[in-house]
Amino acid sequence: MRTMTVAVALAGSVLLASVESTAQPAGYLPASVPTDPAPPQPDQLGAVLYMKSHPNAVPRGTNDFGCVPDAAHPRPVILAHGTDASAYTDWSVIGPQLVDHGFCVFALNYGGKPGAGTYGTEDIVLSAYQIAQFVDEVRAATGAAQVDLVGFSQGANVTRYYINKLGGAPYVGNWVGLASPTYGGVLYGLVPIAEQLPGAMDLATRAVSVAAVQQVQGSPFMRELNAGGDTVPGVRYTTVGSRVDEVIQPFGNIALRGPGAHNIVLQDRCPVDLTGHFHMVYDPYVFQLLFQALDPGHAPEPVCVPVPLGTGIPEVIIGGNI
Repeated sequence: MRTMTVAVALAGSVLLASVESTAQPAGYLPASVPTDPAPPQPDQLGAVLYMKSHPNAVPRGTNDFGCVPDAAHPRPVILAHGTDASAYTDWSVIGPQLVDHGFCVFALNYGGKPGAGTYGTEDIVLSAYQIAQFVDEVRAATGAAQVDLVGFSQGANVTRYYINKLGGAPYVGNWVGLASPTYGGVLYGLVPIAEQLPGAMDLATRAVSVAAVQQVQGSPFMRELNAGGDTVPGVRYTTVGSRVDEVIQPFGNIALRGPGAHNIVLQDRCPVDLTGHFHMVYDPYVFQLLFQALDPGHAPEPVCVPVPLGTGIPEVIIGGNI
């Protein structure tokens, strides 16, 4: 979730049933698939500004439905953005990098209201059905039996819901979560305080979004997502998280706990890289870790360079208010 606003437990009803079907439920709307190739940006602010005049922007090389996977990269990669974001704002750099390394890469704008300029704000369960349909479309277009799913922030939760709860596991080889709110966050302890205030749940839902509130620690959605175990057999799970994540505290809530999970703490690999939540998808070292997870036979050893604490926060705040 890409918001620093206080979020509290889910208010109102939400579809929580675990189902082994991708039949579209009530309230479902098709996702938006952007098609206008756009250049990489230095940060989220640059991408937000570009989208002001190019609302259908997609990372260069992404969503080429004529792409044919090769033997070295047999699974297309599908990228899922975070809360109040888009395919372009979160993947303007990583998308083209994966394309340049030989992957067929796809990205959708999920979880938006009709006419919305940003996405990932609506019920995550409904968004998971959008992911399911997109996976089917990508597999049909490319002829691939499976895809790899990469999610940033909420994108990790929505793709994992598709795998774990909607029967998507047979169609997924690798799942990678970057800054994944696996067990939600408490936002520096503010959420438990807000939960005790009368009317705070309703206020938070109106002030931020349904999806943001669904991802706080202990919410009904988070309990449903992880019920029965946070992994399922057959999928290779990897998380990449930061000890200084600005949204997910305790940072240990990023890690998966089920069998087969590989949890990477950024600062354990590169202590001088103090990237937190918001800069994760623009950090070169994080991309190298992602490349290793998706293509371990060809990825070089990541190169560690310093990144100052707080990098990317001003850009996200400005971008969210223009």
